[in-house]
Amino acid sequence: MSLSDDDAEILEVARAGFIEEAQEMLRQYEAALLVLEDDPQDAESLNAAFRAAHTIKGTAGLFGYVHVVGFTHEAETLLEALRSGQRALDDAVMAALLESGDQISRLLDQLGQDEPDAEVLAQGHALAARLRALLGKAEAEAPVAAEAVPEAPTPPAELIEPIWHLSLRFGPDALRSGLDPLSFLRYLVTLGSIEGLQTLTDKVPVLEQLDAEACYLGFELRLRSEASRQDIERVFEFAADDADVQILDPGAPPAAFEALAERHCGTDAQARATLFACWQSLGLDFQLRRVELEVPSAEEPVVVPHIERRDPQAARSPSRRSGEGDRRQGGRDRRAGDETRFVRVRADKLDTLIDLIGELVIAGSGAQMIAHLEKNDVLLEATQRVMDLVQDTRDGALALRMVPIGETFGRFQRVVRDITKQLGKEIELVVTGGDTELDKSMVDAIADPLMHLVRNSLDHGIEAAADRIAAGKSPTGRLALNAFHEAGAVVIEVSDDGRGLARERILAKAIERELIEPDQVLSDHEVWQLIFLPGFSTAEQITDISGRGVGMDVVKRSIETLRGSIALTSETGRGTLTQIRLPLTLAMIDGFLTMVGGVHYVVPLATVAECIDLPREFNPDSQRISGTFDLRGEVMPWLDLARFYGVEPDTSRRRSVLVVRDGGSRVGLIVDRLLGEHQTVIKPLAGIFQHMRALAGSTILGSGDVALVLDIAGLLTAARRSASTEQSAR
Repeated sequence: MSLSDDDAEILEVARAGFIEEAQEMLRQYEAALLVLEDDPQDAESLNAAFRAAHTIKGTAGLFGYVHVVGFTHEAETLLEALRSGQRALDDAVMAALLESGDQISRLLDQLGQDEPDAEVLAQGHALAARLRALLGKAEAEAPVAAEAVPEAPTPPAELIEPIWHLSLRFGPDALRSGLDPLSFLRYLVTLGSIEGLQTLTDKVPVLEQLDAEACYLGFELRLRSEASRQDIERVFEFAADDADVQILDPGAPPAAFEALAERHCGTDAQARATLFACWQSLGLDFQLRRVELEVPSAEEPVVVPHIERRDPQAARSPSRRSGEGDRRQGGRDRRAGDETRFVRVRADKLDTLIDLIGELVIAGSGAQMIAHLEKNDVLLEATQRVMDLVQDTRDGALALRMVPIGETFGRFQRVVRDITKQLGKEIELVVTGGDTELDKSMVDAIADPLMHLVRNSLDHGIEAAADRIAAGKSPTGRLALNAFHEAGAVVIEVSDDGRGLARERILAKAIERELIEPDQVLSDHEVWQLIFLPGFSTAEQITDISGRGVGMDVVKRSIETLRGSIALTSETGRGTLTQIRLPLTLAMIDGFLTMVGGVHYVVPLATVAECIDLPREFNPDSQRISGTFDLRGEVMPWLDLARFYGVEPDTSRRRSVLVVRDGGSRVGLIVDRLLGEHQTVIKPLAGIFQHMRALAGSTILGSGDVALVLDIAGLLTAARRSASTEQSAR
């Protein structure tokens, strides 16, 4: 049967959802194992790792991803041995389990292919062998029957066909739990062939009582397979809570079917007759000669060999899998739970929504401008109300894209563990501020730059234990990741208590490469900035961790692409602090609108400290771009935006100074006019404008004019450089 286009699209979306969920489960799996490594007695972390692996295996089975199912089962078996106390946790077990997470990830990456790469499969086979060896059991022991079965003559084994009988009854909440009954049937085909199948629909209610989200189906089928009972049971083990699965061995005696009928039908003679007719249609006449429609007497208990015993009343009790009377209400209770408070939304749809809200902001600004021109109080009040609602909508839409950075920080637990073992160092990772929120696109983009910084600290920054003891330090090094909000930006810090940056070595390398003059005097800040030059490295030897000089320039370029800045501070023997400053979002900001030389400029409102008149000591006829002035006893650098951008200032009226800040630095920007607050939708600059300095983007005003959005970090850097150049010229 071929799928329709709609079915195929639904299936593809479900598969994409599975991969995303599986990746999340892998992160939980790895995080739980890392906690367990520090505290082997943490039973909850062990259970969390087991649940994550079990979920991945179960969901992969629904889609028929046999390679994922098979390998994950090996890891799950070892985890179960740890849970039961059959195996103790040691370094070898932990290493193998962490590597198993990597292998599952590689298999997930191969799902788009017809068959995984041979190299990936070979890695999986080798690691699976390691997992089994660590378990210490070549083969799982056969389950021991809990109840004795009366001996009866049975045909020789070689005369019994390998045909299993499966009796499946799915609970009413199976679909709500994400189970697809047809997926189980498709998966069974991978173990053999289905000789006969009957779908039972006797539980389907009349249309008026039908719950579209409930499952009423049952199946009776014959499976020809050489697989073991354990292999068949594995197909359904993750559906144990939402299905009643009974498996009868090949050649099962009539007594087994009698017990099965008692389980499903009880004393309902009509239901038993229907079930017997179903079995006969599957070719089971030869096994039903002794079956009668009368109810077996209570004095003749029937024992079913190798059938999972579950309380028959459990399926009928008032619970989540309750009977007809409570089924619909149970579904409502389940859907109202916490697990349904989250909805997966495609990122491109969210981007489209934010773009539309941005256009709404621009249109609203235009309407508000017309209201001001018309000087209509009623219209002004109405447009102001609309703009307030637009602003609330904007904030709500942007909040949808905000995610905690802690998820990114959590990835480095494994990195630190692996590298410290590789380097033979003792390093503690301290994470703070993980709940600080940042735009999702920026969280994804910052992961690689942070990885470079972390690896550099681990390799070059933090010394080996012996060197630290010789320097009077604790043998255990400390690497810290921190995040916090400051002045409308997110600050991310990577710090260590290692040896610090070698100032003289950096200068010597810069002179050797003719980046600076031998007699040139540089501040500490300028020396540290040399590290971000392409190919610059002071590493004495190249390792597979760092030292090739291809990282820090990439880090800086990636951060500047996000309109951010990076700064280094270091103290010899005490460690290094790297501080990354990023805007909260790349989409929309609250801005302060100014005009310089007939051009509109927008300054992010969060960076504005105050507005003042132009100081009296400033010469309006001066051609200088920058300088300093006295602001209430503080020496404040200033930057004339008009001359900085090469336009003629408007001197027909008194100009103003906009004092802005970026971290601990402040500068006064001289502008021609102050136009007030303005909601700003940031548009990227076209390539032709990329050469312009200290611009973060552009925006469209309500009048249709274009305004340029200033990059405050870039302006501060330009101001410092201009001041340094002018001082040198003197």
